Amino acid sequence: MAKIKIQQVRSIIRCPKVQKQTIEALGLKKINAVVEHEATPQILGMVEKVKHLVKVIE
Repeated sequence: MAKIKIQQVRSIIRCPKVQKQTIEALGLKKINAVVEHEATPQILGMVEKVKHLVKVIE
């Protein structure tokens, strides 16, 4: 599978609890933090739910 890098670019303050949990499940903790994941349908779905908070680096 292809690898993707996900970078958090916006704060999760004032976001719904579900979006906060999704960001935490992706392994992001701070703004500008970068994590690397396999490009599985589950990960891509999580990124789609919080696309306004993250940036995907392929």
